[in-house]
Amino acid sequence: MFKRILIANRGEIACRIIKSARRMGVETVAVYSEADRDALHVEMADEAVFIGPPAAAESYLVIDKIVEACRSTGAEAVHPGYGFLSEREAFPRALEKAGIVFIGPNPGAIAAMGDKIESKKAAAAAKVSTVPGHLGVIEDDKHAVKIADQIGYPVMIKASAGGGGKGMRIAHSKAEVAEGFNLAKAEAKSSFGDDRVFIEKFIVDPRHIEIQVLGDKHGNVIYLGERECSIQRRNQKVIEEAPSPLLDETTRRKMGEQAVALAKAVNYDSAGTVEFVAGQDKSFYFLEMNTRLQVEHPVTELVTGIDLVEQMIRVAAGEKLKIAQKDVTLKGWAVESRVYAEDPFRNFLPSVGRLVKYRPPAEREAGGVTVRNDTGVQEGGEIPIYYDPMIAKLVTHAPSRAAAIEAQSMALDSFYVDGIRHNIPFLAALMNHPRWREGKLSTGFIAEEFPRGFSARAPEGEIARRLAAVAAAIDHVLGERKRQISGQMIGRPVRRESRRAVWLDREEIALEIMREADDLVIRFADADGTMSQAHTVTSSWKPGEPVWHGAIDGADLVMQVRPVLNGFRLAHQGFEVAIQVFTEAEATAARLMPVTTASDSGKKLLCPMPGLVVSIAVSEGQEVKAGETLAVIEAMKMQNVLRAEQDGRVKKIYAAAGATLAVDALILEFA
Repeated sequence: MFKRILIANRGEIACRIIKSARRMGVETVAVYSEADRDALHVEMADEAVFIGPPAAAESYLVIDKIVEACRSTGAEAVHPGYGFLSEREAFPRALEKAGIVFIGPNPGAIAAMGDKIESKKAAAAAKVSTVPGHLGVIEDDKHAVKIADQIGYPVMIKASAGGGGKGMRIAHSKAEVAEGFNLAKAEAKSSFGDDRVFIEKFIVDPRHIEIQVLGDKHGNVIYLGERECSIQRRNQKVIEEAPSPLLDETTRRKMGEQAVALAKAVNYDSAGTVEFVAGQDKSFYFLEMNTRLQVEHPVTELVTGIDLVEQMIRVAAGEKLKIAQKDVTLKGWAVESRVYAEDPFRNFLPSVGRLVKYRPPAEREAGGVTVRNDTGVQEGGEIPIYYDPMIAKLVTHAPSRAAAIEAQSMALDSFYVDGIRHNIPFLAALMNHPRWREGKLSTGFIAEEFPRGFSARAPEGEIARRLAAVAAAIDHVLGERKRQISGQMIGRPVRRESRRAVWLDREEIALEIMREADDLVIRFADADGTMSQAHTVTSSWKPGEPVWHGAIDGADLVMQVRPVLNGFRLAHQGFEVAIQVFTEAEATAARLMPVTTASDSGKKLLCPMPGLVVSIAVSEGQEVKAGETLAVIEAMKMQNVLRAEQDGRVKKIYAAAGATLAVDALILEFA
């Protein structure tokens, strides 16, 4: 076994690898760029080596710097994680030349499978069912349109060296093919240094299901079940689970056997993933193979009990697999949510800055439920503009799918982040969506269920009452504390009113609240003003705690609490509501206050996130139509097209290509 390994990566995956290596008694070396000088993976590793400027092309993607870091620290092997150099054939070859072991598949397997075009040819040769498409060189956008016309719409334009949703576009028409082709090439060039793309038929209402394979250097290959990754946004996975609610044992075995056959055909000898697109009728077609550890590997680890990182290290050290196919059993259900630094209320645009507060739910195993949080950040750390916007991967495991989802929902409500925008409200809403809970999934789920994007929702019915009850309980506890402050003026005893008017963004709910021993009892007012049956609220929450844990009538609840002017904001199951709790006298006065509205900025195009201006597509004085491209902004390896929301004329342009803009910086103004 190795004494010391180097991790050629950053963020949560670097921290994840360090944890397994530490359990195995293997020392670790981290590498870091200037942007990551104070990152968590640098702190966790036994040793760390500085490798250059923030841009990945000048640090994490420079093979010579990684090799030199190994030499200077005595690292015997390198784990590449995912992304960066993990699927570059040249990387393991350079390591081999330097006498360093690559913790991953052999270069030949990477060459055959890592290239998406070559992998499809190999799959077809191995008699694995493949999606109809064009795998040859595509000369330009006109050639791309011709190919798409022949295949039939819709089509998928995809980077040959891609992964993680980068360099990928779905096109439903000739115009979308032309634009998508150029954008995919640009993203592929920026993210992978390889602008080749291919086109294939896009299966309507598909599901994305992948098989985890594991091989050694002695010819043994097994599969470890499947993962369902159908909940995607812009072709990037958002929620994953294992096993899939679609598959039966027969289909699982067929997919697994095909994945193993393909892996054996290229002498695959590490952890890898064979991805399939599946129809709702359980038909399936080979999509691609990722010759690395997948982002979503934790769900497989939790349902199989197998540490994939440990297995990769042992295989790289020459050990035989000690697990046979008959030993692989799937126990329970696991669900993973990807927590990203992006604003779901602004079309998921990237958000960067300091994590003023970062309080993830506690990792635990209790009552048959496991909560795991794979992260690479800590409170006070920075989310930089240069890399993927992932903050953490929150994973729950339980005996059933319903229990795993419920545990995930509770954990998301407990996940407190301030200082940047994040997608936890969206993830929490997804986790409580009826269609998701029923397992009726497809890769179009988010587009179909949120056609206008994700926006703030007004709580109604049971959710509204639940929020009002917790708000009243928090207000009551705060009031109790205020009455205990010493040094108050002596006067008439304060009469405690039990009636309250709770405003949820000015929607009023009347209730009555009283203390009974350690609990609070709440009664809601009916339409005629009479009070309904009593509801018991139990909680040990104390003022200042960012998360309220408790129960209403014995049903466990979690809500996030943030102070706002004259009240607080509660976050629960995807709802974020500013709430005020008034006495009857205070409510009478509050109803007379005018409602303020935000100023109109409709004539200005503001930069929606910190980023680099790739191009300005219009000129001053130009007439534009709704939907036309105005500018392209690049941030966190993604190019974002800003389009006109309505017809108009460009009055003045304030930004130029190559400029770096802050969030809400003025790009152009309309007449």
